[in-house]
Amino acid sequence: MRIVVATHNEGKLAEIRRILAEDLGEQAEQVQLVSAGSLNLPDPVENGVTFQENALLKARDVAERTGCPAIADDSGLIVDVMGAAPGILSARWAGHHGDDAANNALLLAQLADIPDDKRTARFRCAAALVVPGQDQDQGESTPYPIISETVEIGEMPGVLLRAPRGEHGFGYDPIFVPDDQPARAATGSRLTSAEMEPAEKNAISHRGKALRALVGAVEALVK
Repeated sequence: MRIVVATHNEGKLAEIRRILAEDLGEQAEQVQLVSAGSLNLPDPVENGVTFQENALLKARDVAERTGCPAIADDSGLIVDVMGAAPGILSARWAGHHGDDAANNALLLAQLADIPDDKRTARFRCAAALVVPGQDQDQGESTPYPIISETVEIGEMPGVLLRAPRGEHGFGYDPIFVPDDQPARAATGSRLTSAEMEPAEKNAISHRGKALRALVGAVEALVK
């Protein structure tokens, strides 16, 4: 079964593929994940005001365009001292969507005077699975009807550093230290998300938690 992931970020596609494969087991072989970018689909306007709304609208758009089940996620960083900002604006906090270096630099500048014990934050992710109907009898321009929608939420709490560390991941990973740490960090060193191996991050991440909660709905599709 083909499932389209509503993203143009091939790194995110690889991360989602790893997370689902770990939990689907042998059934993972029955699922072909492809990105919306590889199909040259346009990005929908993300005009929702919550992570849940944006995840659903992205998944609906892809499902309606392709007739395939679609997975989408919307995630961001919630900084407690900033009243939950940058939130849904995380990816474009510095003004241009996806400019990770600029987003990190701006956020660190805004938090420059905040003491270490007040730099608490959390990543939050909403993951959505939208399943369209299989029959389209009203012409090619008519979207496929949606027959089911599932949305799940995951969070990863932690603290923000004063300078980036690590080469893995993307977004705010280099300045975020999760509360949950892999076993190899037990000696006292605390790793940023960008210093973790993909499997270590996936085990604790907000996206991993939200996507794992969707596994039951994905399994129902491939039975």
